Amino acid sequence: MKYRDLGKTGMKISEVSFGAWAIGADWGTVEDKDSLAALHKAVDLGINFIDTADVYGMGHSEQLVAQLRKERSEQLYVATKAGRKLDPHVAEKYTPQNIRSFIQESLKNLKVDALDLLQLHCPPREVYYTPELFDALDGMVKEGLIKNYGVSVEKVEEALKAIEFPGVKTVQIIFNMFRQRPAELFFREAKARRIGVIVRVPLASGLLTGKMTRDTSFEKDDHRNYNREGAAFDRGETFAGVNYEKGLQAVDELKRILPKDFTMAQFALKWILMHDAVSCTIPGAKRPSQVEDNCRASDLPDLSGQVMDGVREIYEKYVKADVHYRW
Repeated sequence: MKYRDLGKTGMKISEVSFGAWAIGADWGTVEDKDSLAALHKAVDLGINFIDTADVYGMGHSEQLVAQLRKERSEQLYVATKAGRKLDPHVAEKYTPQNIRSFIQESLKNLKVDALDLLQLHCPPREVYYTPELFDALDGMVKEGLIKNYGVSVEKVEEALKAIEFPGVKTVQIIFNMFRQRPAELFFREAKARRIGVIVRVPLASGLLTGKMTRDTSFEKDDHRNYNREGAAFDRGETFAGVNYEKGLQAVDELKRILPKDFTMAQFALKWILMHDAVSCTIPGAKRPSQVEDNCRASDLPDLSGQVMDGVREIYEKYVKADVHYRW
């Protein structure tokens, strides 16, 4: 496992880390014993950074991470997110008081005195024009409730606006073979400001594993079943916003340029890691075998320029028109 700096936070984190959404909710059936086995395997393989949120199972994901921390002696960094509990989820409710209350709940779930990293959880666009909230977050850092804070965003424009605030140290954003726009401008600006970049949805909700077909079915409580059109939250979170059929066509093309000794998931993760603005990527895993497959991407050789060009061409042919200018 290789490690990278998470911006200016002082944390040096595994470039392949662990996304804990799937062990909380919205990804079909998962047993706690399997989730904990996956978490332990992650630590065994050198992962030291876990990303979760207060709404993943309404605290359950955070509680599982707390249990892991109790059972391990290694230095583990945990990032959580706050804001999606708001109902309705509107900018006016992103008040210092509400965010503080969410922080207090996460501290209790994670059994810690201070959060390593708090991220605003994909807030409405107007929140990025509310300096009072960011001032309050600066105060919470001084107070010792949180050690660092950042944002999780849906759109590139939100990321660019967020990093104008000097206290914002990280940005979590969707970036993968099917969502390439962040590399055009945002990554350059993030590097210039030493912003930590956490890449989520690296496998496009499993599409980029190459294991899905037109006949693949998803459980009723799996967002890949109910959120394809954005019925529950931003549709860009499901299959990275890509039309499922077009995504399958693109994956078939990607398989033709798959490097030797790579799985499709490893190919997708290594493609992300080829971008030096990225601090880490956070694929989810419900089983230890998935963690092993993901982690191996860190140690595989770099992709050739020819392969990188091939990925770009497939993106432009199949998905760019549908996603590039939406997010």
